[in-house]
Amino acid sequence: MAAARQGVAEPIWQAASPYPGPFEDPRSWWQGLINLCQPIPAELRKRVGAIAIDGTSGTLLLCRPDGSLLPGELGLALPYHLACSEQAATAQALANGGPNPASAAAASASGSLARALRLVQQATSMHPALHPAHGLLLRHQADWLMGQLLGHWRCGEATNNLRLGWLQGESPGWAGAIGLQRWSPALPQIIACGSVAGPLAGAAAASLGLPASAAVVAGCTDSSAAVLAADAGPGDGITVLGTTLVLKQWSERPIAAAGVSSQQLGDRWLVGGASNAGGGVLRRWFDDQQLEQLSRQIDPARPSGLALRPLPGVGERFPVDDPTLEPVLEPRPVSDALYLQALLEGLAAIEAAGWQRLQHLGMPPLRRVISLGGGARNPQWRALRQRLLSVPVLNRPQLSAALGMARLAAGALHPSADD
Repeated sequence: MAAARQGVAEPIWQAASPYPGPFEDPRSWWQGLINLCQPIPAELRKRVGAIAIDGTSGTLLLCRPDGSLLPGELGLALPYHLACSEQAATAQALANGGPNPASAAAASASGSLARALRLVQQATSMHPALHPAHGLLLRHQADWLMGQLLGHWRCGEATNNLRLGWLQGESPGWAGAIGLQRWSPALPQIIACGSVAGPLAGAAAASLGLPASAAVVAGCTDSSAAVLAADAGPGDGITVLGTTLVLKQWSERPIAAAGVSSQQLGDRWLVGGASNAGGGVLRRWFDDQQLEQLSRQIDPARPSGLALRPLPGVGERFPVDDPTLEPVLEPRPVSDALYLQALLEGLAAIEAAGWQRLQHLGMPPLRRVISLGGGARNPQWRALRQRLLSVPVLNRPQLSAALGMARLAAGALHPSADD
């Protein structure tokens, strides 16, 4: 979470904390937001004029019309990294030939359409009495949280719903083609990123300790939020080194390809993809202190000689869209520093393949790469990546997704502002 004001590029207050419960549990998302708001200084919270939320692209859940969760496992979200292989063929058949560039993003085992198919299948098989007449809703993480802020769950933000097949005001081509036809009320009313969705509901204002006069601004996906903070220019590539590895680049036109998203923000397109690999896989063996200490022992100019594919499990989204791709995490050398280097090299190789794929699809050549996220604090990883990418790599860990959302919210209140 970050707070910014008109005319100020840097945040005036920010905080971060882990989810207080399992990521798949939406109650953990809401409680986490409450926890983040509690330490905001009283004088600052009185001045909050708008709030915007980003969320993980593709994390999807079913809920009731009032936002309440279904019982048991049905109340849990399907996370962004989960590939729904059993629904992949149906999702691909439905999305292919769709009317807009979002169709390619939906035609994947890792897309939201496949997760929607699984959620509906689980709901009807576990509770046959459930019926679309009950008004169940399909909502992504950021949209469900936006509903908490608004006090209603009618809306969905455009970039978060891209992988469901939406593009701005255009509905998915598959909407009336399947068993989901009778579930069509489950789909949100799409609003553009950065638009004012409505006022902060009284109950939400009381829970968060924020002014009821604050506006709720439609956010975007977490990686796009980070790009907004970076203020990237022509030829700049943005790599978000978080739990997953995300690559983004501005374009004048959308790109339609499996595993690639094209998000429309204003009059430009933000094109890129997200790997399942990333900093999260490093946590399997190393904590923050170990990562820092072991990284100092790495000589980026001397390759490890190992070729690892550091996926957290079976399946990949980008640069290849393959739900069956296996991780390669062995052999493990005796030296922990050498093993960490090999993992970082493997992540750098995935990044390099991602940029190569985007250029093959018609994106402009890279002039430089701006690194965001927790991994951007690691100078050795930056050197490894720069050697492999053959372009300057800049680390900017202070440019967070939260700052991007603060600037987006400020811009909605002051449309002429630069931030």
